[in-house]
Amino acid sequence: MGRMSQAKETRVVYCNCTYAKVVPEDVKTEVLARLSQSGMAFDAVADLCEMSARKDPALKRISAAGEVRIIACYPRAVLGLFRAAEAPLAGDRVEILNMRVAAAADLVRQVLPAAPPLKEKT
Repeated sequence: MGRMSQAKETRVVYCNCTYAKVVPEDVKTEVLARLSQSGMAFDAVADLCEMSARKDPALKRISAAGEVRIIACYPRAVLGLFRAAEAPLAGDRVEILNMRVAAAADLVRQVLPAAPPLKEKT
């Protein structure tokens, strides 16, 4: 997904992928910790897949929010989940960051550009 303009507030949504268990645990943990420590407002959801299956109204609120950055899994999957819940995302107003393939440090840099570097695990 393309980069959005930073002119207005971008809603950030973090998916914990609680039920699917497809995102590396260390990546999820590190990204969530860094978001929490940043003081930045964000929404944490348990599992977008489960929300889509239930057609959770929260997905419509997210899709109607304007610019949104979703930290979850593959962009095509996330877009499909919102479509299935009858809450399609506008392609020019959404950025989807993939925790299945990206390193936590890269994700944190994209969401929190001023964040200090991650400490290496020993």
